[in-house]
Amino acid sequence: MVEPVLSNDDFLADVNASSRQPDEFHLWWLGQSGFLLQWDGRHLLFDPYLSDSLTKKYAATDKPHVRMTEIIVDPARLDFVDVVTSSHNHTDHLDRETLVPLIQANPNLQLVIPEANRAFVADRLQCDPAWPIGCDDGETVRAGDFEISGLAAAHEEIEFDDEGRCTHLGYIVRFGDFTVYHAGDNKGFDGMAEELLALVGDRKVDVALLPINGRKPERRVPGNFWGREAAQFAKEIGARLAIPMHFEMFTFNTEPPDEFVATCEQLNQPYRVLKCGERWSN
Repeated sequence: MVEPVLSNDDFLADVNASSRQPDEFHLWWLGQSGFLLQWDGRHLLFDPYLSDSLTKKYAATDKPHVRMTEIIVDPARLDFVDVVTSSHNHTDHLDRETLVPLIQANPNLQLVIPEANRAFVADRLQCDPAWPIGCDDGETVRAGDFEISGLAAAHEEIEFDDEGRCTHLGYIVRFGDFTVYHAGDNKGFDGMAEELLALVGDRKVDVALLPINGRKPERRVPGNFWGREAAQFAKEIGARLAIPMHFEMFTFNTEPPDEFVATCEQLNQPYRVLKCGERWSN
């Protein structure tokens, strides 16, 4: 089992200490596609998965979800979160056992979801359907002090609801002078870089958070970028830094970051491979 660099009290102490550096922003990898973003005392969680719900759900099946990395912190202890995102409905991106304690710990929490998923989210979380902030491809919403634009994500295909709205999104998050892109589960599609750059406008993507677990049919789950594809996409959008995600969570669905690292080196694309619980600061 992979032990986080920081967990529980040590992780929370690091988050607290970093909040006193208002001119910077900070990212902690929480495992899988989960990141905590901290800026000027505000906190946004991308797609947190902080439970063993999938391991329990699939324990007696032919597709066991054996956890590789320890849970970094009890979500009930994250009582400082302003905004949380869910990129799509898969449990490692919309986990009831993570989100309900977060909601209880943060009465003013705002949840950003694909608008297409509103009814599903309300049913899973047993919340007021009007509460989440819905977003769609090309739309921009505001949550707390964060401006968030949705960009379609192909996992492995772009999927729509009956009203033509995307069920899987990545999010472009702007705050202060900074921009962070979280790709969600995504293998990319023709024209994706151009659409992203149009949404970013005259800004640059400071950090791109990109999945790297690839696509293997024998896993029997939709796939994502391979490491080389993630590195190439980061280069294409001119990301100041690329950080890989969606690996080292489940034994059946992971890839080492080696290919991502090698391609970044080849392309001269700045990158950073975080360990679970590790902080990156701009």
